[in-house]
Amino acid sequence: MNADLQLRALRGATTAEANTSEAIGSAVAELVDALVARNGLEGDRLVSVTFSVTADLDAVFPAAIARRRNGWDQVALLDCQQMAVAGDLPRCIRLLAHAWLEVDREPSHPYLREASRLRPDRAS
Repeated sequence: MNADLQLRALRGATTAEANTSEAIGSAVAELVDALVARNGLEGDRLVSVTFSVTADLDAVFPAAIARRRNGWDQVALLDCQQMAVAGDLPRCIRLLAHAWLEVDREPSHPYLREASRLRPDRAS
C-alpha cells in the first residue's frame, strides 16, 4: 500500500431478528454494507474480518455470507463464538475488521439495530 494509507482496526455490531439463515444473512449484509460505505473501503483495502456471534446464533456462519460479496475472495474471514456473559445482548453479531484507510480518514464503527445499545456513541 502507499504512504497515504494506514492499517486500521474497525469494529461493529448488529443483531439478527431470529436464528435463521435469512435473518443472520440480512443482518450481516447490512453490517458489512455499513462498514464498507462509512469507511470508503474499495478494492483490496480490506485485509480481514473476524465475526463473533452469541451462542444463540448457529444457523449459518457470518463469514459464509460475507464471502459471497463481490471482490471479497482475497479477504481473510473467520467466525468464532462470543464469550458468554450473563445479560449479554441476544442474537448479536460483532465484527473486527482490518483495513487500509486514508491517513486523514476518521474510522467509522457501525453499531446497528439493537447493538446500538452496546455503543450509543457510535450508533446511527
